[in-house]
Amino acid sequence: MRNLLFDSYDLGATEDFLVDAYTSMSITDDSARGVRTRVRRDMLGPVSLDRLRFGFDMSYDADALHKVCLCTMHSGSIEETVRDTGVGAFVPGEIGMLTPPELPYSGVVRSADYSVTMFDTALLDRAAADARTPVRITGPRPVSAAAGRLLSEVVEHLRRLAADPDACSDLVSATAVDYLTATVLHTMPTTAVVEPTTLDRRDARPDTVRRAVAYIESHLGESISVVDIAAAACVTVRALQLAFRRHLDTTPARYLRRLRLAAAHEHLIAADPADGATVTSVAYEWGFAHPGRFAIAYRRAYGCAPVTTLRS
Repeated sequence: MRNLLFDSYDLGATEDFLVDAYTSMSITDDSARGVRTRVRRDMLGPVSLDRLRFGFDMSYDADALHKVCLCTMHSGSIEETVRDTGVGAFVPGEIGMLTPPELPYSGVVRSADYSVTMFDTALLDRAAADARTPVRITGPRPVSAAAGRLLSEVVEHLRRLAADPDACSDLVSATAVDYLTATVLHTMPTTAVVEPTTLDRRDARPDTVRRAVAYIESHLGESISVVDIAAAACVTVRALQLAFRRHLDTTPARYLRRLRLAAAHEHLIAADPADGATVTSVAYEWGFAHPGRFAIAYRRAYGCAPVTTLRS
């Protein structure tokens, strides 16, 4: 299901929509108010970003989602019971995992306005440093208040991107999705291994960096991630990160951004504004989702605004 809008006062139509969009479930109306439901879905690559507004108290009994589902409350509340984990609640200002991917859940949405961000659990496995075992999120809330704020900021950034078709190049989408999954691993309690092992330390050699750099340079305009770079270098993500810190004093992601910034610089030099080229379009083409931040990074690297290069 791609980008969509749903707006209905019919409880049966709402149930049918929720089953198609999420998972098998049954719903009932627990209030005397009208049963208006509004949902907007935007897609950013494999991530769905939904805004849901229920104008009534809706009880639900749902099967497992089999996806990571992050919930951000704007108003109202959700009272939820998850099999094997107990009762919980979401109130305005909170972000967290709505339900474990593998468990059925039930509860009441109380006249709520909230957002959900969903993606396949395999994306977490791919982003983890050690993909030998599936990664599980072990708790419903971020590890700290600061972690929660960071996760909220990243989700909101993706929401703005998904709502702007001009910003959603394949490269921008892939970079943003990688950023989201890495942030989830950093901010939520998980089973992912984060510290380098003895084998990782042994593999953090100069030849690892050489293989990684060769791969980056030959795939610069493609939707590659740190996971892809590590696989090309035949090491774990942890070993790759350690190797770049040891030998280049940077991270693989920063090195990739630096090369893409240089490619964008060459693109601006060669581009002609008369043909419709803009700084924003060039930034998007090279995976920079935020034109303002691109301009700051460009000025820091080249001593002038990107528009100056484009017009010269």
